[in-house]
Amino acid sequence: MNNTFDNVVIYNGYPLSIVVAVGIHSVILGVLLYLQMNHQPEAMELVQPTVIKALFIDENPQVKNQQNAERQRLERIEQQRQERERQRAAEAAAEAKRQAEAEAQRKAAEEAQRRREQAVLAERQKAEQLQQEQERRNAAERQRQRELAEAERVRQQQAAEQQRRQEAAEAAQAEAARTEFELVQSAIGLIQQVVEENWSRPPSARNGMRVILQIRMLPTGELVDATITQSSGDPAFDRAAESAVYKAAPFRELASLPISVFNANFRSLSLIFEPGDLLN
Repeated sequence: MNNTFDNVVIYNGYPLSIVVAVGIHSVILGVLLYLQMNHQPEAMELVQPTVIKALFIDENPQVKNQQNAERQRLERIEQQRQERERQRAAEAAAEAKRQAEAEAQRKAAEEAQRRREQAVLAERQKAEQLQQEQERRNAAERQRQRELAEAERVRQQQAAEQQRRQEAAEAAQAEAARTEFELVQSAIGLIQQVVEENWSRPPSARNGMRVILQIRMLPTGELVDATITQSSGDPAFDRAAESAVYKAAPFRELASLPISVFNANFRSLSLIFEPGDLLN
């Protein structure tokens, strides 16, 4: 009997409480069955049930340790599960971050490539624009050179034409001057010849005498007047010279001269009288 009780106590007291509770309930059940079998309906009385208090005995430390160990194991399992969940979440987040970074890098690479392509395109367009601008400048320069060459050619032609005209004018002027000189010399020679034909030298004329008359005439050759500007010192010689001029007028040869030649040379003319062919 003691061995059995000892064996019961070995289980930390927990089976003992169960045995006690079962025994108490068995006794109560037996009493109730007995009363049910022997009660009379007319004399039946209500029986106040006995209050039964179950006292809980502290758990067995070994079981508690086992429960603690199990709980700790379950907690470790839960912690491990949570840790795996956290790791998976971290890995998922890292993967998502990696993918996001990869996507960002891809987009950045695409954007950089797009910008490089745009830069290359802009550079190519700029180079084309510069080339077109250079071609336009070259074309404008060639056009300007052609215009300058044409202007130079025209200028040279004009200069040559002007030179030719100038030479022609100079030649014409020279010819006109030569012609005018010849006309003047011819007219003067005719006037001198006519005056000399009408000049009668007085007996008092001597070598070395000289008288100068200034005569004024009209374009028709008519004499306006004759004035002695330098006397010979011999009145007879002077009067003879003056009389020869009046007798020779009018000088009809002057009417055929151009008016410019007449105005420049014969409107006022000086005649010199010298008896150079005398012996004394």
